Amino acid sequence: MGSGKELLILCLLCMLQECLSACRLGFNTQGSECVDTNECEDDPGPCGKRTQCFNTVGSYYCQCQSGFIHVRGLVNFTGTDGQCQDHNECFSEDACGHNAYCNNLIGSYKCTCHSGYTNTSSVGGHCIDMNECKEAEMNREDICGVKGSCKNVNGSYWCKCQEGFTNYGNKRNPCSELSCDSFSAGSGPAPSLGGLADILSMMRNSCLALSHQLTDAETTGDVLLEKLFTATDAILSPGDLTSSEDVSRLLGVMEDSIMLIGPQLKDNFTRIETIETDGEIAVQREKTPPTGPVHLTNKNATLDTDWATAVGTGSYPGFALAALLTYKNLEKSMNRSFEELTGHEKDGVDPSFKISSRVVSVVVSNPSPQNLSYPVNITLKHLEDAEESSRVSYVCAYWNERGAWSTAGCYQQYSNATHTVCTCEHLSSFAVLMALYPIKHTFGLLLLTKIGLTISLLCLILCILTFKFCHSIKGTRTTIHLHLCICLFMADLIFLAGISQTKPVGGCRFVAAMLHFFFLGVFTWMLLEGVQLYRMVVLVFNATIRPLYLFLTGYGTPLVIVIISAIIRLKGYGTDEHCWLSLNDGLIWSFFGPVCFIIILNVFFFIVTVWKLAQKFTSLNPDLSKLHKIKAFTVTAIAQMCILGLMWVFGAFLFQEGPVAVAYIFTILNSLLGALIFVMHCLLSKQVRDEYAHFLSCICTPQKKRYSDFSSTNPSSSQSPGSQSGQHTGESQI
Repeated sequence: MGSGKELLILCLLCMLQECLSACRLGFNTQGSECVDTNECEDDPGPCGKRTQCFNTVGSYYCQCQSGFIHVRGLVNFTGTDGQCQDHNECFSEDACGHNAYCNNLIGSYKCTCHSGYTNTSSVGGHCIDMNECKEAEMNREDICGVKGSCKNVNGSYWCKCQEGFTNYGNKRNPCSELSCDSFSAGSGPAPSLGGLADILSMMRNSCLALSHQLTDAETTGDVLLEKLFTATDAILSPGDLTSSEDVSRLLGVMEDSIMLIGPQLKDNFTRIETIETDGEIAVQREKTPPTGPVHLTNKNATLDTDWATAVGTGSYPGFALAALLTYKNLEKSMNRSFEELTGHEKDGVDPSFKISSRVVSVVVSNPSPQNLSYPVNITLKHLEDAEESSRVSYVCAYWNERGAWSTAGCYQQYSNATHTVCTCEHLSSFAVLMALYPIKHTFGLLLLTKIGLTISLLCLILCILTFKFCHSIKGTRTTIHLHLCICLFMADLIFLAGISQTKPVGGCRFVAAMLHFFFLGVFTWMLLEGVQLYRMVVLVFNATIRPLYLFLTGYGTPLVIVIISAIIRLKGYGTDEHCWLSLNDGLIWSFFGPVCFIIILNVFFFIVTVWKLAQKFTSLNPDLSKLHKIKAFTVTAIAQMCILGLMWVFGAFLFQEGPVAVAYIFTILNSLLGALIFVMHCLLSKQVRDEYAHFLSCICTPQKKRYSDFSSTNPSSSQSPGSQSGQHTGESQI
């Protein structure tokens, strides 16, 4: 009842106001007239943000500004009907056309033309084709190169190259000249490597296909790269390359091939690894020369440079390339040709060199890689970790056009036990070389060597004279001992005089060959002694060996081995430090192989000999005098073999890195061997001592006294020749 009263009162009041007011809603009273009210002039306006207000007689209406739309889709509305929001014009395909990108803005949008199209208006206008060829001609730009003709196409342009030029499959690249002759076998030395001719043929065909603007799916960059590395593995897998020319030819073909293949690769970065090679190739394809750093790395090497260095200062071909190639085993074939490495002396001593890292090649698209604007840094991992030593230093070197290692333009920036950083002003194939400085032999070692070998030589001279002129011990064993001493005497004499005379190279090789021959002769005659002892125990009759057979075996066998070794690897005779066999190419086994075989055979003969002697000593009627002599002969032969074998156990480490004690032990044993032979075969033999005593008595006794003694004892001594001859005959049989 209360609410009804209030409603009634309100209605009465409204009727009263209308009766009292002369103007309707939307009008204002001005005097006696009703004038329209402009609601759009109110502050703030009745429509809200991003709208336009339109006044009408007695009212108003609102519309959204351009680029905006009502939340309920209304065109005309009032402030109470809602707000305006941004309209995304890019939803409409006709906003910018098909040749532009549409970018929505708050209340608007922007059109960005595709590459090759242009538009004078950034909003609402459609993009039209740009004639790049005409613009380049107007701006005097050569976008296709000297030997290329420009053809405009919708949204782009093509460069058509003349024969002999190519844009590597990218028709917008300038035309670059091709050099297919670099893949011709006639452009350099005839390839002696098996498989290199196949690589040359494959790359030449690909080069000619590019030159004639042909397309072949089988010759795309990725396929060619895989074929190239597979063919390279086939060349490197069998073993070491035999000559520096072969190495240089292979490296040159690989670098030229990467230059041809790189621009044809699909990706900007390509990594390929095979059994023998490892490659990283980075390519940038931009209209303008790229900038920024270049970093290529693998587990053995790292390349740090920049794209400006990779491009160079010549005309930009539309691409930039940088590649790092690593050869996993090529250092074995290139561990030579150090003649051009000079200026590394230390304390007046020239070092010996060996490769201490993998061999790497750096390839860039710079047309002048020998004159880089900025040097490149190459970090190489050492093949073996090394301790700090004054005997070792690391040298950065490159393989030059003459097929030798050189340090010109390459410097060591930093080096530790595991890596060396090289800075090089030109590009080629690189490696880290280890410079080994030989230990200077102390005065004591040099003195011991001279004294010891001199004593050995004097003892061997006495042995040779004894075995040659002592008639009481003539026999097969004496002949063997004589020539064993001759070989050992010549070996020690050549060792003393020429082991360190490394210049000239030909003379050093001759010394090494003579040492090889005579030391093998020593072991061969020692084998003949073991055979003779075996025959003396096993064979009852005809135990001697004919001298012709002895000479053919004792001197012929070492001669054949030396001749074959020299034919196969003549350069292995003589090193930078000693005139001996090289330890790097396996030639040393032409000495240690026969030596080990001879020692094994002699051990067999000595075991059988000792076993047979033991059986004869236990027999019913042994000839004790003869058995005791054979026993003594066997003991001396075994002792002789043990000292000679032990000497060369240390000799195996004498010509490489090792403690000075090895040189002392080798020298002492070498000296002991000559003295041992003299003591065992001369001084311990009663017959030889008697011969010495008789010889000395002839020298020391006056001439007249000797004559009287001879005449007085002539009758009694008339029987001695017979008895002596019988004794000699018996000894000769033994």
